[in-house]
Amino acid sequence: MRPGGWQAAPPCRDGCAQWDGPHTSGYAGTMMRQAVEAFVRMGALPDSDAPEAVIAERQSALLRITSPVTDEEAAALVKCFGADDCYGLAWTLLHLVESAPHGIPMKTAPLDSENEWLIRLWDRSRR
Repeated sequence: MRPGGWQAAPPCRDGCAQWDGPHTSGYAGTMMRQAVEAFVRMGALPDSDAPEAVIAERQSALLRITSPVTDEEAAALVKCFGADDCYGLAWTLLHLVESAPHGIPMKTAPLDSENEWLIRLWDRSRR
């Protein structure tokens, strides 16, 4: 037990930094936590002009994902950036992707015409 009566979560048996819920074998044949898989299945983040209920649903799903994420989870999450910051949700997503143990899942620089969040992620990884 730690001070305050709480215990640290044991390491995940699938190699994640911590055990924080069930895992599934699904997206691209990798082991991903259910919270990540559910978020990825929802697709790209909506624009900021989406209905409030849609944004709230995405926020709730995103906040269920704890960091650090695995490299496989980061590779799936990087495909979820939308056209804008979606009231800050894109920043939360960016920080999750950056928490992967081997860095961002991008081998080459994105084109200037690609999603601004991919460009931002690449630029931040090169500092």
